[in-house]
Amino acid sequence: MASKSEWKIVDVSIDPDSDEKLFFSEHEWSTVEAAAARIIPTDHDPGAREARVIVFIDRYLSGIDFHYAAADGSGFLRMEGEEARVARARTNDFQKMYREGVRELDAIAQRHGASDFVSADEATQDAILVEISGAPKPKHVRLDEHEVFYSRLQGNTDTGKSFFDTLAFHVRQGFYADPVYGGNKGRVGWKVIGFPGPESLKDTMDGTYTTAPYFVEQYDWRELLLEYDGPDTA
Repeated sequence: MASKSEWKIVDVSIDPDSDEKLFFSEHEWSTVEAAAARIIPTDHDPGAREARVIVFIDRYLSGIDFHYAAADGSGFLRMEGEEARVARARTNDFQKMYREGVRELDAIAQRHGASDFVSADEATQDAILVEISGAPKPKHVRLDEHEVFYSRLQGNTDTGKSFFDTLAFHVRQGFYADPVYGGNKGRVGWKVIGFPGPESLKDTMDGTYTTAPYFVEQYDWRELLLEYDGPDTA
């Protein structure tokens, strides 16, 4: 099994402003975009719609051509052999999940009196997402409250999740991932959280970009952790 450094680089890129649909139908595109816009809504900050999360999801589901960006951002890696076979099978499962998920969103919308999910108002769309997720709508995150939130991306995967959890995961990926993958247009996801990020993936490889200035050199664990059982450092 060859390492990714040996995979061929295909000179392709993703235009976040493109409305070309590589996987979704027109209706599926509109439905998933509307659902994404309720998961990360637009308020005083840009949301999933402005970040073009829909482009990220459409390209991710379109096949296996846009799964791995080249380390220097010059294109995407071409998967071959067993890696390609497994990736195609996994993508096929996601494609089926999304198509069934859009139909379910529309069916629930009709029970709420709307013709489909897209035509429902925002409050009804929220109620539909609550129903399909089986969980209440999350409250707004407050920085002045100590509450544990489990929405991490690093070390997490989209494997074995329900349609809603998969959608929510992909929306977060499309909002916060490197713009090379089609979402996070103009780095809006990074700007919302105050993260400048690299100008390009190449900057992360040649040392141009570093996160060193953001490390806290002197700290007290009691100020960083909600629960700290270590020795007293005072």
